[in-house]
Amino acid sequence: MPFLLSVNLGAVTATGYSDLGATGIDKKPVAGPVEVRAPGVKGVGGSGLVGDRVRDLRHHGGNDQAVYAYAREDLDAWAVELARPLPCGTFGENLTTSGIDVTGALIGERWQVGAKVVLEVAVPRVPCRVFAGWLGEHGWVKTFTARAVPGAYLRVIEPGIIQNGDPITVVHRPGHDVTISLVFRALTNESALLPRLLAAHALPDEAKERAHKRLPIALDDSSG
Repeated sequence: MPFLLSVNLGAVTATGYSDLGATGIDKKPVAGPVEVRAPGVKGVGGSGLVGDRVRDLRHHGGNDQAVYAYAREDLDAWAVELARPLPCGTFGENLTTSGIDVTGALIGERWQVGAKVVLEVAVPRVPCRVFAGWLGEHGWVKTFTARAVPGAYLRVIEPGIIQNGDPITVVHRPGHDVTISLVFRALTNESALLPRLLAAHALPDEAKERAHKRLPIALDDSSG
């Protein structure tokens, strides 16, 4: 059964790669239970995990980006390619999962984590220069985008407590074919796919607008 391998929380740390001078990307695994709740609208609400910090509320956090999940299997593949260890939390993910295809998840798919918490797949993570600067890999935004294994931001549908080892059960899958992978590719290198995203009603409004206008995201790899 899929399960939650690690819950990761971050404090605000200084960085030269953000115009705010600080970032919350440095996530570390925690041992005990963590409260999960909807943080509020973007620009005001931060992380969906109590104790986790989001510094740049303009681009991160809020209900549609409440929780970031990345698969341990995908981290392991990157570790081989980059020839370096990648501990849980290295990509800034709140949840490191095991046994579930995060990139293949459908927009609007719902996961029950543990006894009560229900999370909904909302949108892929799009890489930025802060992520690239944090990882310290030359051309990282281009490399990450080409691989198209971005991980997923999740909404909090049912709040509660989660911890390492909790089972993850897919309790709902919508009837379309719009996956995290498809959305990511459409928003980045394959803009011809953008109209297909409109089949996913649970997609955040910002992504829907880009799909309507056929407007991909301009990526920034200025970290080097």
